[in-house]
Amino acid sequence: MRFSAILFLLLVSICAGLGSAGAARYTSKTVLDGAHGDRQLLPKSCRACHRGMAMAIRGEEAVCFRCHGSQSNREQMIRSGALTQEARLENIEREFQKPYRHPVEKSRGVHHPQERLPEEQVNAARHVECVDCHHPHLVDNDQPYRGLYGRRVGNLRGAIENEYEVCYRCHAESANLPIGSTNKHAEFAPTNKSYHPVEAEGRNLYVISLLSPYNERQEKPGEISRLTCGDCHGSDDPTGPQGPHGSNYAGLLKKNYDTSDERPESRFAYELCYSCHDRTSILSNESFPYHALHIQGNSAKNLPGTSCHTCHDAHGSSQYQYLIRFNEDVVAPNADGKREFKATGVGSRHGSCLLNCHGVEHNPLSY
Repeated sequence: MRFSAILFLLLVSICAGLGSAGAARYTSKTVLDGAHGDRQLLPKSCRACHRGMAMAIRGEEAVCFRCHGSQSNREQMIRSGALTQEARLENIEREFQKPYRHPVEKSRGVHHPQERLPEEQVNAARHVECVDCHHPHLVDNDQPYRGLYGRRVGNLRGAIENEYEVCYRCHAESANLPIGSTNKHAEFAPTNKSYHPVEAEGRNLYVISLLSPYNERQEKPGEISRLTCGDCHGSDDPTGPQGPHGSNYAGLLKKNYDTSDERPESRFAYELCYSCHDRTSILSNESFPYHALHIQGNSAKNLPGTSCHTCHDAHGSSQYQYLIRFNEDVVAPNADGKREFKATGVGSRHGSCLLNCHGVEHNPLSY
């Protein structure tokens, strides 16, 4: 008997032994362990997904959508005996049909189980598949990234412990980052002058506009001083499937964030920012004397408002405090060729800017 046939029979025999009771006997080193190894949900075990050449022909996402897609798809799986009525699954396929999404349908057969992420080759095919974020054999209901490896410790790979490590697999040091993309690991680095507190609590201790329960440091139970990528990126439907599958908002954001210049300020325009930062505080200039002027503009002087994005980077800044990093498409150097921010003191209410914005020379303008 050929080796490949023996291997196939061995795989089938292992999968056949993984019932709901049998699964408890196996560790995460087995072929199938986790939610997909629970026969109370998938009575046919491996055969629920591996039938014929379905993955090779249609792509693995089509197989995933049999259970994680429309209600009619799930009912068909139930009728075939591959899925039980007890399985409570949401329509994730619908999320991938939104304008901003991880485009799993655009690549097929590119992912390799042994690929090294972040990518090390500049010409490596840029792709995303369901299995880049979820290990189908080990994923569990409360552990969506179980079985994935991210952190490199020498020549070894560490198991993923934090959500941002999954994102960094493709959005950090990958050699094949698309033009215009940036290294998110570098932007969230705790060594930066400022950053949104994803990897660690923030460095800036005077963020006056924070809404409860957010705080610069967790001092009381229930306070939030750390964020996840998923706090900003994910489905725009709060009742829909969780995770960064798809959104109707640019940047795959949960809420609207208008990054364009010369747009009127509104709660909706910066809904994402106002989820954590008090709009009243911002427009009352509590943390910066000219916040309202910058984002609302001054119609009497024919000065348009501009986006929060013009002065702040939502991930982090290696140069300045308070996420200040100027959008160079809007903010130009001043007559002396300078485009800088200089903080004065420990708070954010005092400083000076040297730049030119909307034709207004800052050389410097202090506050």
